[in-house]
Amino acid sequence: MAHLLGAESLHLEHPTRVVFDSVTLGVSEGDRIGVVGRNGDGKSTLLSLLAGRLEPDSGRVTRRRDVTVGMLDQRDELPDALTVGRAIVGDRDEHTWAGDPKVRDVLAGLVSDVPWDATIGELSGGQRRRVALAALLVHDHDILFLDEPTNHLDIEGVAWLAAHLKRRWPSGSGALVVVTHDRWFLDEVSTATWEVHDGIVEPFEGGYAAYILQRVERDRMAAVAETKRQNLMRKELAWLRRGAPARTSKPKFRMDAAATLIADEPAPRDTVELTKLATARLGKDVVDLIDVTVEFPPKTVLRDVEWRIAPGERTGILGVNGAGKSTLLGLVAGTVEPSAGRVKRGKTVKIATLTQQLDELDAVRDQRVSAVVADKRTTYLAGGKEVSPGQMLERLGFTNAQLSTPVKDLSGGQKRRLQLLLILLDEPNVLILDEPTNDLDTDMLAAMEDLLDGWPGTLLVVSHDRYLVERVTDQQYAVLDGAFRHLPGGVDEYLRLRRERSAAPTAPAAPTASAAAPAVFAAPALSGAALRAAEKELSAIDRRLAKLTGQVAAQHEAIARHDQNDYVGIGRLTEELRTLEGEIADQETRWLELSEQLEG
Repeated sequence: MAHLLGAESLHLEHPTRVVFDSVTLGVSEGDRIGVVGRNGDGKSTLLSLLAGRLEPDSGRVTRRRDVTVGMLDQRDELPDALTVGRAIVGDRDEHTWAGDPKVRDVLAGLVSDVPWDATIGELSGGQRRRVALAALLVHDHDILFLDEPTNHLDIEGVAWLAAHLKRRWPSGSGALVVVTHDRWFLDEVSTATWEVHDGIVEPFEGGYAAYILQRVERDRMAAVAETKRQNLMRKELAWLRRGAPARTSKPKFRMDAAATLIADEPAPRDTVELTKLATARLGKDVVDLIDVTVEFPPKTVLRDVEWRIAPGERTGILGVNGAGKSTLLGLVAGTVEPSAGRVKRGKTVKIATLTQQLDELDAVRDQRVSAVVADKRTTYLAGGKEVSPGQMLERLGFTNAQLSTPVKDLSGGQKRRLQLLLILLDEPNVLILDEPTNDLDTDMLAAMEDLLDGWPGTLLVVSHDRYLVERVTDQQYAVLDGAFRHLPGGVDEYLRLRRERSAAPTAPAAPTASAAAPAVFAAPALSGAALRAAEKELSAIDRRLAKLTGQVAAQHEAIARHDQNDYVGIGRLTEELRTLEGEIADQETRWLELSEQLEG
């Protein structure tokens, strides 16, 4: 594979620590690399160095001549006054970008719900992020560096982005380097993994699952070697302790060997350890939603929902942004009142919610971390043992220095850990997780999932992280058009239902007075056999339109996947697409004619 970009002996340090020390690596044609590591270890910094946005203290980054690089970072750099359309396609003429299947695919996948003429300043944070991603993807780049591209994307958006990146370049060309905590996405798009830790970048073959297998094997081998080393160390130390008079006569090489073993004592790398905490006893009655409707006029958010939550139930809830997932959780938690129906709660239910806003930390933002936990209790029971607040925090990955840090000065991931701990220390028996993966790295997510595996209470999860939902819940439901629907097929069934809803044609609206044909051309009213024949033809047209719409969608995908340099092939596929679209236009015209006759 042709070499695209290389980094040689990169060294970068901040006043308090070394970020990278003599890192050498390369990116070649066909590489699809996922970057993992703990928060703060330098993943985003690595991407900035490779993309040329940050200069190393020493070492260099070189790229092949004419190689183009595109990067999505976590900073919002779009001017507020810019319109959405101008931000994405620039000054290109409409017929130019509208005729490009790749551009149409990006627009449909990311910004179909964003007003084209709106200014960036009018958008929400999630919309701005999607516009920035769309603006990058509509251009051709040899290498894409993506820093947390799945932020603000729902499960459908993540699935679309994975599919787009997999077909974006022909096999063996282009390169992708992506930082994300979405492990399902990593497994879908990456064929190699870089782990950033302790100032180095360690390569692994394969996606996230393959990386975990290799890491477990590496740690197992290291544990075997460590056991042998510890046994030898104990023998050496015992030998050295055999009396002060004899010690002076010991050979110097034995003394040196013992000193080397002691000095080689490794520090544990993965310090995050969450252990089982006690929970309040939960009776047989938890929460029942009975024929519940919630309205925020003029919109009905939830309609006739019935959900009887069982003790120990582990449910994941899916739905697009704004579908009503948080409203549903609010009904369970008691923060939202139904417009109709009733909510019944068991007497022993104790509900806790891990929210997206970190509200639990507002009141203690100026206190030190250790003081916040100590204020609740002096000792805690975890895993059958009593531990101090400091020990509990250390198990969550806080260092001694961070224990005295004010809460307001913690990183996003550290605040998330502290928030989770404070909630668990209240010993709830119903735990609601509303987008719990924000600001957490893959190691912390794995630790949290390990805790949730042994959670004895009822667990309700809303998350766009497919890996987390499938990992910690036993069943999934979806909020679709105000209804609450069970998904026996899980996330795959949800994505299928969403695709069907998107592909289903909406019945053309009856012509308005201004758009209707002149009265002289109006068709006469039908009756008898002619009426039944017209109704039958109208029904057949509906089925045909549904089929044609699916064929058009498939044709768009075929064009997007086709080699863009094969102009003959692209032309043939485009002509087939025009034929399908022409037939749709003819069928819709006939549908309008029949509708008019039937109404007459």
